[in-house]
Amino acid sequence: MPSRYDIRLRTTRRAALIGGAALTLSIASGMKAADLKPGESGRVKTVPSGDVVNLDSGLRVRLAGIATPRRDDPFAREAREGLAGLVRGREVRLSYGGDPRDRYGRALAQLHTLSPAGGNDLWVQAEMVRLGLARVYSWPDEVLDVDTLYALEAEARQLGRGLWSDATYRIRGPEPNALAQHVDSLQIVEGIVTSTADVRGRAYLNFGADYRTDFTVAVAKKHRKRFTEFDPVDLEGARIRVRGWIELTNGPMIWASHPARIEVLS
Repeated sequence: MPSRYDIRLRTTRRAALIGGAALTLSIASGMKAADLKPGESGRVKTVPSGDVVNLDSGLRVRLAGIATPRRDDPFAREAREGLAGLVRGREVRLSYGGDPRDRYGRALAQLHTLSPAGGNDLWVQAEMVRLGLARVYSWPDEVLDVDTLYALEAEARQLGRGLWSDATYRIRGPEPNALAQHVDSLQIVEGIVTSTADVRGRAYLNFGADYRTDFTVAVAKKHRKRFTEFDPVDLEGARIRVRGWIELTNGPMIWASHPARIEVLS
């Protein structure tokens, strides 16, 4: 089995060292301009939430690659107002790095404001993360510069900006009883993988001595093919940070559908 050091060498794309914080190695492909498909342009008419804008053409746009607080959660109002301050009344351009529409028929896109000359100006997702008004949350097969977003998120978290000043959004430890209180919510969990297993093609990363009650990260067999730069079962002994929705399957569990949901920490 490859050592933890071998895994890090094989999977490093970009390392961001921010203010002396721990070195974070995110395992994901970077975004290149050529990888994105140009989309529609228009003027932002309304901003109903922290991750949705409506264009004057009637097109509803969901910002891809980030998650903002839900309507009744702390900092939901601040996220909406922050996004409105960045884009309301501005000309913007959409770029697609994956499925162009979500299940609600909204455009699922990267969003840039436009300069007076008509070029891309501000990457809106990155600015929302930098301000602490959004967390990084990518989707499978989505082209995204997740390394840059993780670095900006780490900076915002270290400085306590925005939602990172509220305990609701703090990084959780893998203690199962504590995590069980957050079922059906999006959480970021950090801990040491104590053991791994491959069960009929499904990968399990265990964070305790009893997989039947402790926190577990699971990768479905159909999603293993996305993990081309590392095998999840090789992460035994590594400290990782994983993000996803908590569910109860024996103990609390997060399903990792693609490698960008996992950070390996040194």
